[in-house]
Amino acid sequence: MGITAELAQFTANIRLDRLPPEVVQRTRFLVLDLVGNIVRARHDAESTASFLGAVRAIGMAAGNSGVFGDAARYTPAGAAFLNGALAHSLDFDDTHAAGSLHPGAPVIPAALTAGEMAGASGADVLAAIVAGYEITCRIALALPAGEHYDRGFHPTATCGAFGAAAAAARVFGLDAAGVEGALGTVLSQCAGSLQFLVNGAWTKRFQVGWAACNGLMAATLVREGFKGAAEALEGRHGFLHAYAPNPKPERAVQDLGSVFELMHTAVKPYPSCRYGHAGIDAALALRAANDIKPAEIAAVTLGLPRAGMMLIGEPADKKADPQNVVDGQFSGPFVVSAALATGAMGWDSYELLQDATVRNLLAKVTCTFDPEIEAEFPANMSGKLTVAARGQTFAQKVVVPKGEPDNFLTEAELRAKFAGLTQAVLGAQRSARLADAVLALDGAPDVAGLIRLAAPLASARLAG
Repeated sequence: MGITAELAQFTANIRLDRLPPEVVQRTRFLVLDLVGNIVRARHDAESTASFLGAVRAIGMAAGNSGVFGDAARYTPAGAAFLNGALAHSLDFDDTHAAGSLHPGAPVIPAALTAGEMAGASGADVLAAIVAGYEITCRIALALPAGEHYDRGFHPTATCGAFGAAAAAARVFGLDAAGVEGALGTVLSQCAGSLQFLVNGAWTKRFQVGWAACNGLMAATLVREGFKGAAEALEGRHGFLHAYAPNPKPERAVQDLGSVFELMHTAVKPYPSCRYGHAGIDAALALRAANDIKPAEIAAVTLGLPRAGMMLIGEPADKKADPQNVVDGQFSGPFVVSAALATGAMGWDSYELLQDATVRNLLAKVTCTFDPEIEAEFPANMSGKLTVAARGQTFAQKVVVPKGEPDNFLTEAELRAKFAGLTQAVLGAQRSARLADAVLALDGAPDVAGLIRLAAPLASARLAG
């Protein structure tokens, strides 16, 4: 059996009541985390207006499918696209370190929209989400993701399209051959470029939303009798050979069904590229422990792995001069400077892009490749921060940043993050009800009520 067929069989056969309880619980938490991102981004991300305008203009805003944080209804394709794009718009969504991607943003929206289409139970949707995470992350591991990055691809979008297709196919109840057909169909739709790094473009968000939409479309085509390509992953012209020079196909199915890559997925306590989180943790800890004032700092060095340098450390002149939110999210100097200057790094920190104190610190931060930190990768997105201040040197290495699987957020911390993102849109009471509903999703007869609960009340709604 080829790896595409094996992954398809795993997806078709997955059942929530056969999964380890800790996997089910973690899946609920990951859905909660992503829904909070979608609700806030619907009203607070600068790219949202153009997303909504395009969806309306192209005729995708007249249907029965829902978008979190929105009272309007959309076509299934429109809902999957918007939920996926919004999920990734704050760069506050979950991460899988070894795969170097964000699995939830393409997978969960595709599964939920398919659930609305099919009237599927919450348990079936959750099971499909588990399958989608496994397919997304395992394909990234098989590339491997680092070489995929070197070719300029964005694995959240490319690998995520396969996970979205698998999740939607499972919700639709397709058999193994049907799931394989969906993977073979979405192969023709895999796209995602890192070129957004040049000018802070919004394409990173778009391509993730489009991956969710493409996955849903692929599964729907097969549900309607469409024939997809065989051996989509391992074939001569399949994904692994076309998108990376030295793939390891066997890695995609290693320990399949016994080791869940979903459990190796982290959530973000800070809304920025995950490679900067160890530095933020260290900055906050050093500032608090030593009462370091911004004016006292002479120099700061952030040690990173090679992949981290590519995303948040280089080119140095650009990273030291972020001009917009995307620039800031992918600037190691900015996130560390904000943390050192204010003792926090949250969504509102991007209002400090031109702040004089932060700008002064930016010039003092140097990102460097650190072999000691590289040795921790890809198991961990580690970092080491060294601060010269008051004639002393303060240093802290963070191997496992907050939110990583071995340092995961508690339910209380996840609820606090969710409340911080959603209360401004939904109000405190409705926000709490939505959180409760998400965490009880496996017992819900369908998912439509959950999505409607996320529609903002007029009295609580932000502009937009």
